[in-house]
Amino acid sequence: MTRRIVIVGGSMGGLRAAEQLRAAGWTETITVIGTETHLPYNRPPLSKELLEKPGTTAEAFDSVKFRHRSSVSDVQWQLGTEVIGANLAENTLTLDTGETMAYDGLVIATGLRPRRLPLTGPLRGRHVLRTLEDAVELHQELRPGTKVAVIGAGFIGCETAATATKLGCTVTLIEGTSGPMQRALGEELSAGIRDYLVQQGVTYYGQAKVAGLLSDQADSESDSSCNGITLSDGTEIRADVIIESVGSIPNIEWLEGNDIDISNGVLCDEHLRVVGTKYAVAVGDVARFPDLRNGSGARRIEHWSIPGDTAKIAAKALIAELNNTALPEPAIPLPSFWSNQFDLKIQGVGSPNLATRIVELEGSAKTPHDGVVMGYYQDEALVAVVSVGLPADRQLHYRQLVDKRHSDQPQQDTQLQAI
Repeated sequence: MTRRIVIVGGSMGGLRAAEQLRAAGWTETITVIGTETHLPYNRPPLSKELLEKPGTTAEAFDSVKFRHRSSVSDVQWQLGTEVIGANLAENTLTLDTGETMAYDGLVIATGLRPRRLPLTGPLRGRHVLRTLEDAVELHQELRPGTKVAVIGAGFIGCETAATATKLGCTVTLIEGTSGPMQRALGEELSAGIRDYLVQQGVTYYGQAKVAGLLSDQADSESDSSCNGITLSDGTEIRADVIIESVGSIPNIEWLEGNDIDISNGVLCDEHLRVVGTKYAVAVGDVARFPDLRNGSGARRIEHWSIPGDTAKIAAKALIAELNNTALPEPAIPLPSFWSNQFDLKIQGVGSPNLATRIVELEGSAKTPHDGVVMGYYQDEALVAVVSVGLPADRQLHYRQLVDKRHSDQPQQDTQLQAI
């Protein structure tokens, strides 16, 4: 009897899992179930070039869709369908169609959804950015002269603020806890990029808490629209468009009721096998797995490279478990990320948030537009490098240093400055 592996999640993680299952030798049935009606597509452009000029939804999809390898041409795609429950002990899934689907192996690839501000008031005028439809709808609102408030100064918030400014909007960027992208970049580079964004025309409010929404006070609440926000100090910021970029939530509710840890994504072992059950693995940013590279315990990593990296590990482990063969040695993913904001191209490799010490390797963090490279050290080990405006060959050089866990002290003749 033919066995079946079901992949729950029809985005990049689901596609990469299917590809890696085939590459690892699985020739039996693969079914992918996804809530969106589109085949997998690339999400980073949603806040950048696609938001700037999306065209129709069909045109937008055509510009960012992933090319499928011939090895997955026979994969079954069940799109526009949601898995609403799972019985991991009996290897069954419950779909929103009422169908129960059995599986031999399970890949959890349900990813994340945008977090929303816990504020009462009308939803009209409030936007998040996660799907093609989000980008196309938001683009229609970003006209020259439109007042835009972006809440949250992580990568997506800063990218969206930059794109809206380029489209002629008047943009206010609000960050509640620290500086722009500070958790990933560190305080000094964050401050340099904040100054650069302001120079480009973005108004910035730091350490500002959003306390409420302003409304146009229509006769009925259903017809009302947000037209601004109120900060905790009483400041009112008028806005025609409000973009919420305040983090993400793992899509794990469908796994409730099983004896597994889903307190922050899905807890996995070093092989990406779900702890507490059999014949199930997780991939992408929904997976919380041990950081063997840095020894920092289990954590989720929300970077573009992670779906592909984890799929390679998980596919081999799942097939080994299904075939009752020896597990391969787990690979050790090296996270990488990038961001384009106006003329800045920010590239990172490794885990900057683990750093206990940050140094300037090239240039100055105060003037990132002139080029800068920051090194992130955990004690004496180089755990990450972030660069702005670095040529590709130099970026590869630093990636190799991080990958080797370079621990040499910076040389005196490089004129490094401790931050």
